[in-house]
Formats: sequence, structure tokens, C-alpha cells
Amino acid sequence: MTIAMNSEYHDNFQSAQAEAGEKLDRSVQKSLFDRMEWLKQLHEQCLPDTQPLIVHSAENDAQAWMFLTKKRFGNYIALANWYNFTYRPIFTGKFDEVTKLALLAGVARKLKSLSHHIEIAPVPEEDHAASLTERAFEQAGWVVFKSKADDNHILSVNGRTFDQYWAERPGQLRNTVRRKAKKNIVSIRIETEFSEEHWADYCDVYSKSWKPEEGSPDFLKNIAQQEAAAGCLRLGLAYIDGKPVAAQFWTVENGEALIHKLAHIADATKSSPGTLLSVAMFQHAIDVDRVKLIDFGTGNDPYKREWMEDVRTRYRLEMFWPNNPLSWLPILRYRMSALVGKR
Repeated sequence: MTIAMNSEYHDNFQSAQAEAGEKLDRSVQKSLFDRMEWLKQLHEQCLPDTQPLIVHSAENDAQAWMFLTKKRFGNYIALANWYNFTYRPIFTGKFDEVTKLALLAGVARKLKSLSHHIEIAPVPEEDHAASLTERAFEQAGWVVFKSKADDNHILSVNGRTFDQYWAERPGQLRNTVRRKAKKNIVSIRIETEFSEEHWADYCDVYSKSWKPEEGSPDFLKNIAQQEAAAGCLRLGLAYIDGKPVAAQFWTVENGEALIHKLAHIADATKSSPGTLLSVAMFQHAIDVDRVKLIDFGTGNDPYKREWMEDVRTRYRLEMFWPNNPLSWLPILRYRMSALVGKR
């Protein structure tokens, strides 16, 4: 028996959690960024002054979810920020591509009564999330503009050992590591359990590095504790004379390693502690954790090209409801811009 599709929305996480049950938990959702615990903490600690809009569509046991937050009247954006490697609609239950498209179109139809403009990023395409979202919203009558938002640098291990991978790195990088490692100045540890002492070392390095001030240190600490409890934390620390000089925050799960944060103290660069720590982290991920993929997140920092081998595009999707007069001018601007770009 086929049950009619039902679409509804929530303006708080409590009711959304009650509706989702365990379907958005770690046991079901492979990606860290698709889980209720990530989204709820992100809202509470990074976006507390914004109003969430959580739209849900269901047919039989299949569901589609989209987590948004209010930017201004009628204008919603992805419930995501710089900590996200990806943002996309989330699916649960038994579904195929046809079902996913129908469910997401149901979400899009529900949204037209709540919003006239929706912007989401960084949307991946390796799982067809960007194209599927574009098709679903167009099917529901929205006008959609897709553009590049960022690059995502990755390494597909392809069964290699670390030594095999390392032999293929640029000669200058390998020579630097060889010279600096011989001096035996830098000591390294990789922690899989959370401790206040080691987290303090991480924070000390970050605060003295070239990096800008951490946007939400409490959020990041909570994620580190959460992932340590699940056995997924890899916190790398490098020391010179007992003082922390480089730090990296990774998580490893489901055959993938995510590089969330890395930093080093500028005064210690002559000893290359950040590079030596990266070698240790990559070796641990490849030979010990035996990951299939290492993900360096978004951004085009030049040093990523030395370690990564492939680049994936992350997309921005802007959806406008054409029956709302507030959408007419931005739709016209986008279309005029596209025409100019074709000349």
C-alpha cells in the first residue's frame, strides 16, 4: 500500500528530534555533517541568534530533511558555517533516486509557503546532491541558480601503503622532511582520547599561530569530545623542548579521515613541526586506520596540493520562488549576468 507524501516543518530542534528519532543519528548517517547532533550543536553554539527552519518530507518509511536558518524575512540559508565540509539534504529509510527526487520536491513545495529565497552551500556533487537538489526545486516551480562555491582537496588512497604514497610526493617536500627529521628536534604524539591537557596544548598552538581567532572554540571542543567518545578523534601534537608548536585536529570514521584544523607557531617554522606532524598523521591514517579517503575540507591553500591528488567542486545553490515579487529583481539580475557571461 502506498501512503501519500507528507511534508511539514519545525522551528525548533526538540520537535524535529522527536520526529526523526534515531534516523539522523551516527548509527544511520555516515557523514558527521548529516547528523542531528552536529546540526543541533552548530545552531546552539555557532548560530544561537538565528531561527531554525527544519523541513521534512516523508513517504512510506523514506524521508528527506533540510536544515535551514533564517537570514531575514522570507530568506533562509543553509544551517552550516565554515566548520562544514559539506551541506546537503539528508535522506533516511529505503529510497532510490526517483524516491529521493520526489521527497526533495515535497520539501521544495513546502518551502514555497515559508520562503521566497533559499541559499545553500557547500553542496557536493559526487553523490549527486547538487544536481538532485536543483532538479527537485525546479520540479516544484522554483528558479534555481547553481554556481561554484569552493574547492575540496582529497586523497584517494587506492590501497597504497604510506610509503608508496610518500614516494609520489614532491621531491622538495620529501627532502624537507628528511632533513628536519634527522635533527630529532620535534617530538610527536597522536591522541585518540580527549584530555583537557592535550586540548589546552592544541588551543595554545592555535592562539599563537597565523590562524585567525577560532570562531567557536566551545563548539570545536564539544565535537572533539564527542568524536573521542565514538573512537573517531585523532589529535596530533608536535613539541619542541616540551612546548607545543604544531597541532592538527582530525576525525576518522567509515574509511574516511577529515582534516578539520591544523596550525603551527610561526617561531618554530625553521624546524618544520607542522610538516613533520602531517607526515605522522597521514601515516597513521593510511597504515593504522587504513582509510580509503583523506579529506582536506574546503579552501585552496597552496600547501594542500602537496599532499592531495584530486579536487572536487563544492556548489552554491540559490533558489527563488518566482511568484513572489521580491524574487523578480534578483532573478532578472542573475539572468542578465548569465547573458553577459556568454558574450
